[in-house]
Amino acid sequence: MIRLYPDQLLTNLKASCFPCYFLFGNEPLLLQESEDYIRKEAQIQQFDEHFNVILDSNTDWEEIFNLCKTRSLFASRQTLRLILPDGNTQAVISDKLLQLTALLHNNLVLILRGSKLTPAVEKCGWFKALSPTAVLVSCSTPEKTQLPGWVARRAKKMKLALDDAACHLLCYAYEGNLLALAQALDRLLLIYPNAHLTLSQVKATVNDTSDLTLFHWINAAIMGNSKRAARVLYQLQLKTTEPVILLRIIQREVLLLLMLKRHAIIEPIYTLFERHKISQNRRSLLTNAVSRLTLSQLKDTIALMNKIERSLKQDYSYLAWSDFHALALLLCGKSIPEVMING
Repeated sequence: MIRLYPDQLLTNLKASCFPCYFLFGNEPLLLQESEDYIRKEAQIQQFDEHFNVILDSNTDWEEIFNLCKTRSLFASRQTLRLILPDGNTQAVISDKLLQLTALLHNNLVLILRGSKLTPAVEKCGWFKALSPTAVLVSCSTPEKTQLPGWVARRAKKMKLALDDAACHLLCYAYEGNLLALAQALDRLLLIYPNAHLTLSQVKATVNDTSDLTLFHWINAAIMGNSKRAARVLYQLQLKTTEPVILLRIIQREVLLLLMLKRHAIIEPIYTLFERHKISQNRRSLLTNAVSRLTLSQLKDTIALMNKIERSLKQDYSYLAWSDFHALALLLCGKSIPEVMING
């Protein structure tokens, strides 16, 4: 199986069109663009009929099987897109997909699209059967550290050049909103075709439409990035995020950090990760936080969370945002006045 990122897919398609494509990820823009690339190249190779099916418990599998067995009098080559349900595929769907693998032929391109590629999916019989002749395209939203590279590569394909400051402004303004970022580049291309863009040019055309969530705030705090945490918290306040929801999620994360800190003294942290089923993409972040934060800092954080919870329950006029900011500072390893912790 070949593994690619979406911006590598077009080059791969020009070289050869594969019988099967797995598109997995949470980013609608990358999923749709990857699918469009495949369909466009298939069209050039005379795959003229296109079928789409959303798989669920009511799927008519006989109709899908018949599509693979019979060919139209007017178009002998087809693409078939199947959208997998969120989470692990149901046993019935997995069995039917395995049956489908035996019906595939050279005049059919199969596109399987899902929100997340899990170890359970990779162990399925249909996935293993299709993998030898498949291309896997990772369509997840680029992480903050990967985003400048993604912007620079996309701009280059559009024959736009960005200086570092202009690139970072785009990332800052549209973080978490890849569609808006792509549209901003399209606007810049219309205004400055084939140009080398400077910070002032980009600043004049962009709007801050980043789609920051409470998880961005929590990750920034756990990472120790106090400036980013303050910026995200301000955005959450503007969006009138419910403080109780924010509190519940940060409580869960801090209690997890406290447990890891206490138990890492007597057993390896990777053993704790396995036991508590911590996903791979969070382990590095949590490991660094456990190493950086002291037990005293974590206990102060818990004390401040308890104060916030009491205040939310007892005083409906209580504005929690300054205390949430102090909470993030504690997780970033900063000192705050003791009166803010205990009230």
